[in-house]
Amino acid sequence: MADTVTSSEHAAAAPPPRRSYAKLAADESREDYSLRYAPHSFRRWSPSMVAGTALGGIAYLADFAIGASIVFTFGFTSGLASILTAAVIIFLTGIPIAKACATYGLDMDLVTRGAGFGYFGSTLTSLIYASFTFIFFALEGSIMAQAMHQAVGLPVEIGYLVTTLIVIPIVFRGMGALAKVQAWTQPVWIIGMVLPFVVLAFEAPDAWGAFGSFGGTEGAGSGFSWIGFGLGTGVALSLIAQIGEQADYLRFMPARTEANKWRWNLAVLAAGPGWVIIGAAKQIGGAFLAFVALEAVGATHALEPIAPQIEALKPWLGSLALPAAAVFVIVSQVKINVTNAYSGSLSWSNFFSRVTHKHPGRVWYIFLNLAIALTLMEMNMFAVLGKLLGFYSNVGIAWIVAVAADLVINKRAGWSPPYIEFKRAYLYAVNPAGFGAMVVASTVSILAFFGLFGVYAEAFSTFIAAGLALILCPLIAWATKGRYYLARPNPVWGRAQAERAERAETAELPTAGTEDGAPDVTATHVCAVCETAYELPDIADCPVQAGPICSLCCSLDAECGDVCRKDPEAAGPVLMPLPTVPSRTYEL
Repeated sequence: MADTVTSSEHAAAAPPPRRSYAKLAADESREDYSLRYAPHSFRRWSPSMVAGTALGGIAYLADFAIGASIVFTFGFTSGLASILTAAVIIFLTGIPIAKACATYGLDMDLVTRGAGFGYFGSTLTSLIYASFTFIFFALEGSIMAQAMHQAVGLPVEIGYLVTTLIVIPIVFRGMGALAKVQAWTQPVWIIGMVLPFVVLAFEAPDAWGAFGSFGGTEGAGSGFSWIGFGLGTGVALSLIAQIGEQADYLRFMPARTEANKWRWNLAVLAAGPGWVIIGAAKQIGGAFLAFVALEAVGATHALEPIAPQIEALKPWLGSLALPAAAVFVIVSQVKINVTNAYSGSLSWSNFFSRVTHKHPGRVWYIFLNLAIALTLMEMNMFAVLGKLLGFYSNVGIAWIVAVAADLVINKRAGWSPPYIEFKRAYLYAVNPAGFGAMVVASTVSILAFFGLFGVYAEAFSTFIAAGLALILCPLIAWATKGRYYLARPNPVWGRAQAERAERAETAELPTAGTEDGAPDVTATHVCAVCETAYELPDIADCPVQAGPICSLCCSLDAECGDVCRKDPEAAGPVLMPLPTVPSRTYEL
């Protein structure tokens, strides 16, 4: 965001803007363009810095608990197959989403709008994503409270409150503070993650062999079971929405250029779908640590990551094993829960801005997200971990697969625009291609999950969700000939964005504003409503305002009647003025 420079006399004479945002909503150092396109002027970090910050957010130990729960319930063979299969699905669906978020500077919600869901259609997915953040905040907070209880005897109920309050000052300050926290804590986390496995490699070298024949604690047996495989994969797939949290960082990736394309591609791959490689390894490793600690601590405590950590470190650290394990767990949980709280605030902001046409600022929704998470912790959601995550994954996978199908299939087939259009001014309220596919797929799979279609359909409900979403999204787009993607064409930005996206695929990256004739996307235009300058991708032509309007003012307008979308011919064309604020030249 950049303010235009005027003389003091002119400023005194000029009428106030038609919309003035609250102080916190207007402060982009905290707001981080939560409801907007992330402009090039704000993307100050290098590809490696963005990737490192994004990967720092996957330090969570829920993977340990999830992996242990799967293997304890279904045995090693079925559990391992479940974890690896889920990882492959998450990786493949994450590739196009990560690339789209990094290329267009958009978070998961805005990408979903333009990738088959429509302006209000993506409102439901904002709730799905918000629920992911507070469910996993509660899960991670429970693990942290268990560690504090073990270390200093703090009652877990009070620990839940402490884990909630501790992240607020960090998340309140935005992306800059999160980046610093992730960087500073990374060495401690790496040492804490690796050390237990090093100790066991020396002290219990035969444990891996015994682990390979482990039949679980519930009589599943060490052999392969299709039912166990299906159910276990469903639990592991609950993490598929993690790509949304990765996207919250990826949108700050700098422009891809000829000079940085290899570093850019590697960073996007690592920080996007690449998280699941580490995640799957942590699930298997967590199950192994729990198996080794099983006899000493019992099945219930073995599922709590702090107890296996202590047992693994005891041979080398003795009485120091408890404080060392506690420090590792607390650092891990702070690293992930600042991300959960941050991403949750973004998602709630997107949801309420569309429903209420008001935006007090991202930071206020931190408290809503944390209040829900604290309630779940106090209700001891950790005790029903497997069932809760298995149910959630049916909805999450239907959403993510539908978006990935649009990006990979529909756009290549020409049924979807070749770029991501996220602004209200150009979108239908609901696009049946993605939204319809998600609703049908999640509904059928949830019915299967509750046993309506038999035991095998129950076990493979998440596969049903993925398969239906993958088939229905392109099928509906083909049947409707893509007519519900754009309510009207974007007269300025659409063509230029499509052309630049095509060039980016082949690394033909002209300098913005050069002889290729495309407009300079970093040039800023002043919004006719809030009178603040934004880069071209965040601007729409508005017939009601008879000029340019920024995407957020457009979203919050409750009185325009959607004239531009409902009757674009009657609205007539609006000429976009030339840029009013000089901008730097970037390579796109």
